[in-house]
Amino acid sequence: MKLKTKLTLFNTISKLVIVTIFVLLLPGLIKSINQNYTDSRLRKQRNKLLQIIKTQGIKNYVYASYSPLKEEYYSLDEDSLDEHLDTIKNEERKIEGDTIAYRILSYNFIVNKTNYLLETGKSVDSIGETTTPLQNIAFEVLLGMILLTILADLLYTNYVLRPLGLIIKTKLIAQKFPNFGSYKKVKTTTSDFEHLDISIHQMIQAIENAFQKEREFISNASHELMTPISILQSKIENMFAREDIDDDFRGRLLEMQKILNRLKSITKTLLLISQIENEQFLKEDTTSLSALLGEVYDEISIRMQDKNISYEASIPDNWKLTKVNKFLLFNLFFNLINNAIKYNRETGWIRVVADHQNDTFSISITDSGVGIGEEYLPHIFNRFKKLQQSLQQDSFGLGLPIVKSIADFHGIQIEVMSEKDTGSTFRLIFPPGLIEVS
Repeated sequence: MKLKTKLTLFNTISKLVIVTIFVLLLPGLIKSINQNYTDSRLRKQRNKLLQIIKTQGIKNYVYASYSPLKEEYYSLDEDSLDEHLDTIKNEERKIEGDTIAYRILSYNFIVNKTNYLLETGKSVDSIGETTTPLQNIAFEVLLGMILLTILADLLYTNYVLRPLGLIIKTKLIAQKFPNFGSYKKVKTTTSDFEHLDISIHQMIQAIENAFQKEREFISNASHELMTPISILQSKIENMFAREDIDDDFRGRLLEMQKILNRLKSITKTLLLISQIENEQFLKEDTTSLSALLGEVYDEISIRMQDKNISYEASIPDNWKLTKVNKFLLFNLFFNLINNAIKYNRETGWIRVVADHQNDTFSISITDSGVGIGEEYLPHIFNRFKKLQQSLQQDSFGLGLPIVKSIADFHGIQIEVMSEKDTGSTFRLIFPPGLIEVS
């Protein structure tokens, strides 16, 4: 889940929790607000009445009354209590045969040495009538504010996280590893993102420098190794020409020559990988795919016959490779089919099948060989891991690493499916435009 989605989800859930709590507390809050408002209003009425009594006297105001709907209650009468009274509480009054609950303010005072009790109240039912409308209004206002804050949070989150998205898109996803291109600073006012941008750039520079040094080393070492290998090979050939060597010595010379040929092959392969990764090849060729595979078969068929391996290729004649390097693609198919022969069984089989679905062209090379163990699958294209192995028969050598380099050079995706003691399938998925149907 993306960071922006997580933040938006958290903000939404947190606000929904707040709304839920508020809705649960709302009736009590509204009741308290109504009660406080009623109490304040009753006190104001008491103060007004006391002011009128102070200025006009009290004789004309000693009576009890109520509003026509009996929602408000008023009473002023002589009081027999000696203690001071100033309270607000709910009490019942019987008016015209009806017992009605009021919120009543009771206040006693002395005028002309006579105790008086002033009561002013409002019916509890009338106070509660405003509760539901106030709850609805409060809920609507709260819901509107929540939606506005979610929208504001989303817009602000997008604004704040936009530099992070640009860093991921331009510095990581859009890069062709290990060729990263020039550095372009991402504009942001967030110091953390600035630090992240610079750190990623420094890390990429270190990786790019390491790969460049590795490429230079492989290229230089391959060039340098070719000279002593050629010299040794010439000397061994000259020694073969001598007539005074015995059969035992001649056998040792043959073993040395095989090792030199192996070393020469490895050196040439490393040099080819270095040239591919340094993009020293052009992609200007156009060739028929079936014809190219035919050339591979012509060169390697003798090895199939030696192991009595059957070969079947189902490639449309109208599939044409465009803007490719024919030499490199020949090596790609040669190495894959050569591996399929090398690790196949006697009287086994190899099938090369083309497939076209939803504008996607692919070729699958399947064999009935020994397969690849699950623990080896993640490392089959790693030439360094292969170089750590000896020249054993079960080694993958440098064939698959060079296949991966050629595939990456042409933008071809490789999928590998294999099962130990059953066989392997290498599926090549070609990018749009590399194969045309004529």
